[in-house]
Amino acid sequence: MSLQFATIASGSSGNCVFIGSEHTKILIDAGLSGKCIEAGLNAIGCRGSDIDALFLTHEHDDHIKGAGIFSRRFGTPIYATCGTWNGGEYKMGKIKPYLKNVISGGESLVINDLCVKAFDIPHDANEPVGYNIMTDKYKVSVATDIGHVTKTVMDGIAESNVLLLESNHDVDMLKNGPYPEPLKRRIYGEKGHLSNDTAGKLLACSMWGSLSHVRLGHLSLENNTEELAFETVKAILERYKIKVGTYLDVAVAARSRVSEVIELN
Repeated sequence: MSLQFATIASGSSGNCVFIGSEHTKILIDAGLSGKCIEAGLNAIGCRGSDIDALFLTHEHDDHIKGAGIFSRRFGTPIYATCGTWNGGEYKMGKIKPYLKNVISGGESLVINDLCVKAFDIPHDANEPVGYNIMTDKYKVSVATDIGHVTKTVMDGIAESNVLLLESNHDVDMLKNGPYPEPLKRRIYGEKGHLSNDTAGKLLACSMWGSLSHVRLGHLSLENNTEELAFETVKAILERYKIKVGTYLDVAVAARSRVSEVIELN
């Protein structure tokens, strides 16, 4: 069984991830306009009507902005935690009751030939989660909007083949940048976002033989660059004798364009 992974967009302005098998296609988050999501799907040979389910990580606008529009247009079921529904349903507009589904951290469910498991993450939202998407052979993990590394996060990403990991900001750029101090404290706080350094150290300390592809995601427009995120993580990995490009494919998930499709066969 093959499994495809692509980011439609990944950044502080909007997030949407596509994962598909032969029989099932899902999205993680819909933080773009419905039109942009459809265009992104079309770019990888998929249609909005092909999507079997939409899973939300949390209720912030850059993760749910297009969820209601997409669901209403295509009749797509939405899965989210109770906290996400409570905090974000008003932003999505009217969702038909039979399309509303609840999932909790630690819970698994099966959508055709894919198993989807939610895991708790530390972020300043109402019951936020990351996701594992699994077949009988492969595991893909989406882990962004993480204030600090917890055992639940470590366990969630373990043994993945493909990992979308947050690499939100460069610490010096954030500290010396134009953001007001309360916002800076929020971003580097316990329920904020992972820095490039933390992302690199997390990867270096939790490498496993199955991991073949890492995409660094949810980059800040003001406090990071694609080159800086990549070079920081690469340098940390190589200090631990992990050769990027030889044993591990590492790249940055683009903020506002569709990434290259990763296909596991």
